[in-house]
Amino acid sequence: MASNSSGVSGIAERYAAALFELADEQKALDEVADDLKRLREMLRESAELRRLVRSPVLSREDQGKAMGALAQAAGLGRLTQNFLGLVAKNRRLFALSGMIEAYLAQLAERRGEVTAEVVAAQPLDERQRARLDEQLRAAVGAKVAVDVRVDPSLLGGMIVKVGSRMVDASLKSKLHRLQIAMKGVS
Repeated sequence: MASNSSGVSGIAERYAAALFELADEQKALDEVADDLKRLREMLRESAELRRLVRSPVLSREDQGKAMGALAQAAGLGRLTQNFLGLVAKNRRLFALSGMIEAYLAQLAERRGEVTAEVVAAQPLDERQRARLDEQLRAAVGAKVAVDVRVDPSLLGGMIVKVGSRMVDASLKSKLHRLQIAMKGVS
């Protein structure tokens, strides 16, 4: 299983590197990054889209048409649209999430940023986001690119992951720890 995982990772990294190089040549690094972040959010929110990119049953033409229509409807840039068409044509849509993450990681590395994954119980407003950025920058000691995702099942609080470090300050985890502690008391 590990070899399959590293194979997908290798494919994702190669495609992301090629896209990064093209975007850099065309001075479109940020535009492509914005497109990919939007696409990542669509993948997170849509089970149908996840099925589309992972389906071995659909033909490459069908996948290409569907991704082209989606990219156009979402207003993605021409470079991103062409990239998605190539990925569909080459039957590599199954690795799309990895390609997105690899591209964004390469961009963050170029900028000297560290990426922080934040899962919050509810959407953060601008003031909360700015405060989070400030706290992470102080804790990490570098520029931080923050990727915020919402998971209402946390009930409250958030989970922050920077590299291999993770801080779970969610209400769900606190309640779970309290439940375990109370079982020990009985």
